[in-house]
Amino acid sequence: MSPEVVGFSFIILGVLLIISKWIRVTVPFLQSFFIPSSIIAGIIGLLLGPEVLGLLGVELFDGGGLFPEAMIAVWETLPELLISVIFASLFIGKTIPNIKKIWEVSGPQITFAHFLSWGQYVVGIGLALVILVPVFNMNPAVGALLEISFVGGHGTAAGLSGTFESVGFEEGRDLAVGLATVGVLTGVFLGMILINWGARKGKTEILKDPDDVSDEQKRGLIKKEDQQEEPAGQQTTRTEVIETLTVHFAYIGIAIALGYVLLEGLILLEEAFWGEAIELFIHLPLFPLAMVGAVIVQLLLSKAVKPAVIDRGMINRIQGFALDLLIVSAIATLSLTVLGEYLIPFLLLSAAAITWNILAFIFIAPRIMPDYWFERAIGDYGQAMGMSAAGLLLIKLADPEGKSPAKEGFSYKQLMLDLIVGGGIVTAASVPLIAAFGPVITLITAAVVTAGWLLLGLLYFRKKK
Repeated sequence: MSPEVVGFSFIILGVLLIISKWIRVTVPFLQSFFIPSSIIAGIIGLLLGPEVLGLLGVELFDGGGLFPEAMIAVWETLPELLISVIFASLFIGKTIPNIKKIWEVSGPQITFAHFLSWGQYVVGIGLALVILVPVFNMNPAVGALLEISFVGGHGTAAGLSGTFESVGFEEGRDLAVGLATVGVLTGVFLGMILINWGARKGKTEILKDPDDVSDEQKRGLIKKEDQQEEPAGQQTTRTEVIETLTVHFAYIGIAIALGYVLLEGLILLEEAFWGEAIELFIHLPLFPLAMVGAVIVQLLLSKAVKPAVIDRGMINRIQGFALDLLIVSAIATLSLTVLGEYLIPFLLLSAAAITWNILAFIFIAPRIMPDYWFERAIGDYGQAMGMSAAGLLLIKLADPEGKSPAKEGFSYKQLMLDLIVGGGIVTAASVPLIAAFGPVITLITAAVVTAGWLLLGLLYFRKKK
């Protein structure tokens, strides 16, 4: 593949993103439901590509549609690369507090978020055993798609494409990305409905006027006089020695390298002790171990490097850049043929995940959260529908001035959630686990863990009300 094709592939992604940004700024409907520009750009790319325009007979290049086949091939490889950058960015530059403080502040949110995530395994695998496998002859690994797509989001869904292929479930990648798209689009829409319902029914302790959202917030813009409140990043090294952005990107690279070493070590251990009986780590992708590598890098930096060379704002910009490119490329290369072939299972999975998240929010969250249940739980609901950013957005809408512990608890909760589910080690291993041990044992295990988190919430946190 020529360098020109690779470079031009990134240029077109940038063009799609800037077009979608201006579409979003000018279309009130997209603003009202906070649809991310990256999703709009991905949908535009999908419509102009071989899956839509190409099937209509428009063939500007060899692959069909407005994009050459080589460009589509570049886009297809990006999610698996960028997801490691995203997960390696999770903990670098963050102060990692002690477990006691994390539990005191965010214990209820940790409990509810795990209940949502593990419950999606129960719902998904149960649906697979009852309908999807016997009726539609699907791979049993389909039961893991709900948690992978809705809690894990686009990054996890696209990043696991190699794992899906390794267990003979190639269609899993397109189904997962499609489900993640449904999750994000419906998550913010239904979240806005829940916030309106909560404010009018007195469920919220802070928000009294559900329409009190500024035009700037809807349009995704920041006024010039307010821009210093959220700096994009600070300069921590002298440019004549090394650029600050370069240093931050280098530490992300070190975290990914450490994750690679850890993964290769686990694969060697598996081959040495039980490789012939069970294949688990060989199907595990790199990105959850890159997250472990990030924790190691951050601990070493906090202990050994006295000058503050890491700025969290800069890390956030790198992470956000990678996520935008990932979402655009993942959606733009989505196979509508696969979704059409499995349309009924796709709709059943979408409905099951959405129903589970809403019912858990309405009926379980008030019984688990000791205080500010709505403000706390709306963030967990938003993340369980596909994006951590959606969870933070809904918290900000429900608690604009940050009077509740919801936002702080949400941030701390990520340390106890993302390493395990929502794209963590269990999420990445779920497909290999189903392949190795079967869906029944995996379902029983998930059900026991889900019940455990529920009992913890009901018996421990409910008493603190």
